Amino acid sequence: MDKPLDRMSPEELGKLFPVILTAYDPAWNGLYHAEKEIITESLGTDRVFRIEHIGSTAIAGIRSKPSIDILLEVPENTEDRFLLESIQNLGYQYIHRPDNPAPHMMFVKGYTLQGFKGQVFHIHVRYPGDWDEICFRDYLNDHPGMAGEYEKLKMRLATDYMNDRDGYTDAKSDFVASVVTLARIRKNAGD
Repeated sequence: MDKPLDRMSPEELGKLFPVILTAYDPAWNGLYHAEKEIITESLGTDRVFRIEHIGSTAIAGIRSKPSIDILLEVPENTEDRFLLESIQNLGYQYIHRPDNPAPHMMFVKGYTLQGFKGQVFHIHVRYPGDWDEICFRDYLNDHPGMAGEYEKLKMRLATDYMNDRDGYTDAKSDFVASVVTLARIRKNAGD
């Protein structure tokens, strides 16, 4: 296939990058921290508001797609061109995401026309905020039983949506929303 990744259909991408869950690997946290240092060094501490490890690899003990998701919060006055150049210079591919919160940027590393290569990373760039992904991660890490329920759901959906990454993600959204709601209620109650 000679078509660039950003021009492939969801079906083509699904065949090239299927949803495959692997057993929890404690090394994921170290991979995140190493990449965090690289990103911070590249951007400079004045252009990084906060960096967090999010997604299933940040939830202890559960199966996950072995991609490290990183939430990168940058000050609102950060220039888009600076972010693009700095992060692309680290080997990431840029993906414009108009449906994501501002500044509508995502970067990925580890995807090639031959499939996955090396460790896969996703950087979700956002302006500072109170993000659901952090509430979700923290709640599941504090409630292993609920994390186990999430793992069971993911395992079933990985079979149903093996070649449909977007469908896999969308099918988890009700569970994720219910956990975030529960986490916020408990957080506001001081629990």
